[in-house]
Amino acid sequence: MRHTTAVHLLRAGVDINTIRAWLGHVSLDTTHIYAEVDLEMKAKALAKVDISGLKEPPRQRSLPSLMAFLKAL
Repeated sequence: MRHTTAVHLLRAGVDINTIRAWLGHVSLDTTHIYAEVDLEMKAKALAKVDISGLKEPPRQRSLPSLMAFLKAL
């Protein structure tokens, strides 16, 4: 019941310190046990991330000898 309550409060936008106080915990470490983020919340957080300004990572150069070796397997 404590986990469900903590997750519902977290989903409603209540900050973790308020949830800690509401559950009566002294430490945030204890609250984190009950207020783990679920997959839906992770998906919503990722949807809010703006990656339009990020540069693509440099492409790895191909290693012909490695490719030849792998093709020969």
